[in-house]
Amino acid sequence: MNILKCAFFFFGLLLCYRTEAQQNVDIKLFFEQLLQKTAIDSNCKLLLDTIVISGNNKTKAYVILREMKIKQGDSLKANSLFDAIKASRELVYNTNLFSEVEIIPLMTSAYTFSLKVVLYERWYIYPAPQFKLSDRNFNEWWKTFNADFSRVSYGLKFTHYNISGRGDQLNLIFLNGYSRNFYAYYAAPYSNSKLTEGFSVGTGFSQNKEFTYKTSYNNQVLQYKKSDFTKSAFFLNATYRKRNGFYNRHYYVAQLNYINVDDSIITTKYNPNYFNSSQSKNLFADFTYGFQYINLDNINYPLKGKVYGFSVTKRGWGWKGGLNMLALDFTYRKYITHKHQYYSSFQFFSKIKLPFEQAYINQRAMGYGDFYMSGLEYYVIDGVAAAISKYTLSKKIFGLKIPMPFKIKQVPFIPLSVYTKTYAEAGYAYNKKAFDTRLNNRFLYTGGFGLDILSLYDLKLSVEYSFNQLGEKGLFLHARGIL
Repeated sequence: MNILKCAFFFFGLLLCYRTEAQQNVDIKLFFEQLLQKTAIDSNCKLLLDTIVISGNNKTKAYVILREMKIKQGDSLKANSLFDAIKASRELVYNTNLFSEVEIIPLMTSAYTFSLKVVLYERWYIYPAPQFKLSDRNFNEWWKTFNADFSRVSYGLKFTHYNISGRGDQLNLIFLNGYSRNFYAYYAAPYSNSKLTEGFSVGTGFSQNKEFTYKTSYNNQVLQYKKSDFTKSAFFLNATYRKRNGFYNRHYYVAQLNYINVDDSIITTKYNPNYFNSSQSKNLFADFTYGFQYINLDNINYPLKGKVYGFSVTKRGWGWKGGLNMLALDFTYRKYITHKHQYYSSFQFFSKIKLPFEQAYINQRAMGYGDFYMSGLEYYVIDGVAAAISKYTLSKKIFGLKIPMPFKIKQVPFIPLSVYTKTYAEAGYAYNKKAFDTRLNNRFLYTGGFGLDILSLYDLKLSVEYSFNQLGEKGLFLHARGIL
């Protein structure tokens, strides 16, 4: 009788899975209702006897199996099978090696089952022309510099995301124009036989005709510019990563840096605190340890799960003066799925740099990379201690799959999803009085509403209408893709 109950239970579970895949309903709710209506014994155990993988033309099968929480030979209670399949699907998808991942359970006997893993690999090779802005973001380039194309660097980028089939990446970038850049990077996330260790190496060289030498009292970057190159930089780094299990990651980074700027920069006319020394060229090292916990349904646009982590960076060989710095960074993000396709997220970011007497190039805080507040994109807020918190409420408006007019194996269709959202943000950046600006050492808050548009390979375009406490408001664009 127990075997018969297991068989009925498994059939119901399979029905739940396919109903979700075809009609986009809530599997979990359907699954719970099925248990209530049929009174099936959900504690019976089922044995996984086979895993069949298809669609991995390039990717090694053992890389896919490494990311699955359920292994061949495992015996699971029926009521835990759904969660194991769902978590495995998310982990495989979050490798960014596949555009679609489907894991289908199939009954092989009354008490055993198999898993059919169906994959669609992404394009892995991207030779592409590059047009890189010299400014911090698109909004600054568009408004402050009137979309001046003379400020663009151009060249070629070559990327391979899966050279050997083990998820190893190679990036090569060559740029010329307003700045010159050469960049080479190789990463192997599964470099040992147990697939728990990885490494990366990178190097780069750049020359700039213009660079930021100071931040004004009104939180605008001041640029030093000449007809010839005024700044050159070189770096060489190596990273070791450790990942036991699925969600915890440790990494260790060592980087050697060399920066040479025009001699005029360190004079009183410009910024004698640029390097916090009398030298216009500096050779220094960075050593970093970091930890991350990542458990998300979609690493590129999460709707459920959480991320937290911290890093500790030691710059220079001493503890004070010059470029010496001890930096601590902390991140926490929580994503929650509500009913009726509503979603919310809470994000918190913080950093502190010791001692508080820091060189200008060590004072970067808000306005660089992802460490910014919506509605303050046109401002730079330096600081030796800073924190930002963000809350977002969103709703999915629609999602569809547009068939391709011609057959491409890697792209059978073009997905398109649109979310509307509203958000509120708060932040604070502390700096010593000698470097104080209008937006330093005060509570900051912003808000707004907008749209997130997601498409092929997790390409994301955000259109946001934001306002801040200064009474300013405007439309801002942000684009992100894995390329």
